[in-house]
Amino acid sequence: MPKIRIARTENDIARCFPVMVQLRPHLKLEEFVQRVTRQQKAFDFVLVALEDEDRVLSLAGFRISECLFYGHYMYVDDLITDASCRSKGYGKILLDWLVQHAREKGCQAFTLDSGVQRFDAHRFYLVNRMNIDCHHFALTL
Repeated sequence: MPKIRIARTENDIARCFPVMVQLRPHLKLEEFVQRVTRQQKAFDFVLVALEDEDRVLSLAGFRISECLFYGHYMYVDDLITDASCRSKGYGKILLDWLVQHAREKGCQAFTLDSGVQRFDAHRFYLVNRMNIDCHHFALTL
């Protein structure tokens, strides 16, 4: 039976890397662990993993914040299911957990960005009643 655990230690974080690198292929293991640890301290970043039999199947990184547009909200930075086990319901289990956690924390909105090329992810979000409510623009500095 899959369980959701918060990755708190460097070892927990490192165990998430093989799945995270599928979403963020530019990352290296050591850099990943350092960045997550730094974000945990500076921004209350949380990395959660859906595991079964000690294997990470799906994971998400998020933070809870407040802004004028959304009020108190959860922003999901990263949400990925291992390519070898997609379409088995693991992403849905994790997404439902995230939404419930946001509600428990008093969030008024649940948000994430998704790359324009990630059509399968977009289908997943739309099937799970998420709306496309804005365009995200970026400038590389």
